[in-house]
Amino acid sequence: MNAPIQSSADTLRSALAGLLDGLPPSQAARAVDRLIASYRGTTPTDAPILRDRADVAAYAAYRMPATFEAVRSALGALLDAAPADWLPGSHLDIGGGTGAAVWAARDVLPGTRPTTVLDWSEPALALGRELASRDAGLESSVTWKRGRIGTGDPLPGADLVTVSYVLKELTEADRAAVVDAAAGASDASGGAVVVIEPGTPDGYLRVIEARDRLIAAGFQVAAPCPHSAACPIVAGTDWCHFSARVARSSLHRRVKGGSLAYEDEKFAYVAAVRFDPERGESRIVRKPQIRKGQVLLDLCEPVPGLNRVTVTKKHGSLYRAARDAEWGDPWPPASA
Repeated sequence: MNAPIQSSADTLRSALAGLLDGLPPSQAARAVDRLIASYRGTTPTDAPILRDRADVAAYAAYRMPATFEAVRSALGALLDAAPADWLPGSHLDIGGGTGAAVWAARDVLPGTRPTTVLDWSEPALALGRELASRDAGLESSVTWKRGRIGTGDPLPGADLVTVSYVLKELTEADRAAVVDAAAGASDASGGAVVVIEPGTPDGYLRVIEARDRLIAAGFQVAAPCPHSAACPIVAGTDWCHFSARVARSSLHRRVKGGSLAYEDEKFAYVAAVRFDPERGESRIVRKPQIRKGQVLLDLCEPVPGLNRVTVTKKHGSLYRAARDAEWGDPWPPASA
C-alpha cells in the first residue's frame, strides 16, 4: 500500500518541530515575549522585528502556523472566485519572512511556480530556506531575496502577490508604497494581489486602505466582498474579519502556554484581481447562529449592504446548507 501523501500543513509542522530545542528556554521565552509585545503594539518600526536566529525561531513557532492558516483561507477564497482554469504562473511574497504564505500557496494551488520571497530580515530568510528544504517543490522553486520596498530596486513581476501580516509594521507612507508596489508587480491581465492583516479593528482599516488603493489601480475585489464598491461598514462601529482554525502542535502549545489542541486565528483580508471574478451572491460575515428550526446568517451583499437573513426548515435544502455553512463562506452555496 502506498504511504499517504503528506499535506503542506503536516510537512510544515514537522519542519517546525524541534525548532527551539537548540535555544536555552530563557532565551526562547524572552524572544517570544518581545515578539508578542511588538505584534500587539501600535507603533510602526523602522527596523526588522526579526533580528536574529532566536527571534525568527520564536516567531516561526509562535506565529507561523496561524499565519499559514489565515493565508491558506484567503487564497482558497481567491481560487473559488477565479475562473476554473486560472492558476498563477509566478508568486511574489512581499515581507514574507520565514515563508508562511509560500507554504499556504503550496497547499492551496496545484503544482509549483517560480516564487520570490522578499524580506529585509536576513535571519528570517535564512530560516525560510531551512524550512523549505523539507519540501522538494519549495526548495527548488523559491528564491529568498533580501530587500525593502522604496529602495529603487525593481520588484519581480508575478501573477500572484501576497502581503501578509506586514502592513502593521509600517508607517502610513510605507504601507501605501508597499500596496502600490504589489499592484505594479501584478499588472498582467490575470494578476492577483492578496493582503492579509490581523482580524482587529485597526487591521481591518489597513485592509480597507489597501483595498481602496488596489481598486484605484484597476483591480476588482474577488473576496471577501461580493462587490468592488465602498465597504458598507461604518468605520469605528464594526469591522470585517474572519476566523481560521489552527491545529496546535506540542511545540506550539509550549510556546503559547496553552493546553487546547487548537486555536482560532482572526484575520482580515482582501483578494483583488485584474480579471472578472466569479463571486458568490453574498458573503457570511459572522459566525452563523444555529437555533431550533432556523439559522441566522449575517451577510455582506452585492447591493452593497449588510443584512441578516433567517433560513428555516421550510427552505428545505437551503436550510440544510445553512446549518453546514461557516463564517466566511459565500452564500448561497453553488450546490444549494
